[in-house]
Amino acid sequence: MLLRLLLVICAPLCEPAELLPRPVLKAQPSKPIEGSSVILTCEIQFLPQKSNVQFQFCFYRDSQLLASGCSSYPELQIPAIWKEDSGSYWCEVETETHSTTRSPRFQIYVQRIRISDVSLVTQPPGGWVVEGDKLVLICLADNGTGDITFFWYRGALGLNLETKTQRSLKAEYEIITMKESDAEQYYCAADNGYGPTLSGLVSITVRIPVSHPVLTLRTSEAQIVVGDVVELHCEALRGSPPILYQFYHEDVIMGNSSAPSRGGVSFNLSLTEDHSGNYSCEANNGHGAQRSEVVTLNITVPMENRIENLTSRILEGLLGTISLIIVTLLFCYWFKRKIGRCSGDPLRTFPNPVPQEPSYLNSSDPVQLQPIYENVNVVRGDEVYSLVYQIQQEQEPAADSLRHLL
Repeated sequence: MLLRLLLVICAPLCEPAELLPRPVLKAQPSKPIEGSSVILTCEIQFLPQKSNVQFQFCFYRDSQLLASGCSSYPELQIPAIWKEDSGSYWCEVETETHSTTRSPRFQIYVQRIRISDVSLVTQPPGGWVVEGDKLVLICLADNGTGDITFFWYRGALGLNLETKTQRSLKAEYEIITMKESDAEQYYCAADNGYGPTLSGLVSITVRIPVSHPVLTLRTSEAQIVVGDVVELHCEALRGSPPILYQFYHEDVIMGNSSAPSRGGVSFNLSLTEDHSGNYSCEANNGHGAQRSEVVTLNITVPMENRIENLTSRILEGLLGTISLIIVTLLFCYWFKRKIGRCSGDPLRTFPNPVPQEPSYLNSSDPVQLQPIYENVNVVRGDEVYSLVYQIQQEQEPAADSLRHLL
């Protein structure tokens, strides 16, 4: 009885270990490119009588367990595989009874793409930068995978400025404050293990803002008088050409001129009495205008010129006064005629008849009436009216006349 019980207990332990089929590891893609995704699959042929058995799948690379451990899922996805991930891969299957079996090793070689088409671009673009501003040198590679080492160089001799290694096709190098001496040729290089690939040369021009210009008055005489010619010279000691200069007299623009190179510009002025006053100039090369200090010009007027000026001014005053008087008289004459012609029908005033020699009716001589004519004022247009008078008086008899005499 005791012997039978021992056989029942020891029977499971004495059974031979179950034999599992050997799994096979597959990779998709089998020859991945650096930076791409890879899926590892551990395949095993299940026995019909073991179809309900739970398995654990483990993935290894060169004896190093991948991911966070084993799982019941027969696949493992690697999001991005790199050159250094190349090696021997295999998987292991474990049952609930801790029976294990391993796949043959599978060699994965990650392909790295060599760098090509390296270029250097600048910010601001065009290779133009103002003194004191920041310049960014951007090194770009159109192709290439893996860790890329970037190099920046200055000058034809290749003075190394900076080196950076990063997993990117673009890298930047900054010069925080540009100086005039930083105007040079620059280039960059990129290397991911196959040797450096160089960019082309890029010329950097540093533009200098203009300084405050200096205005100088140049004349051949110690004393400046009317009729002299004065040269106004304006020059900015610093500043990238071309520079536009403007000349001012009492803040009014007199003229401008552009200087294609350094040295300033000049403006010639034939002096009159009105040219006395304050002068200044302005320089501008597109990066801010600067104004010079004010220079005062005092012009001496000769005595004979003063007398001539006084005489001419007096004559001008007299001519102006006479002209005003003539215009006033002409206006009054015109206005008076205008009133006479344009008034309404005026009352006519009959003039007194002109006395004439009397004629007597009772005289022995025949009496002849003498008409008296007289013209009156023009009323309108060309019409003229005339008045005619006839004077007739009775003559006393001669006897009556003698009676009165006696």
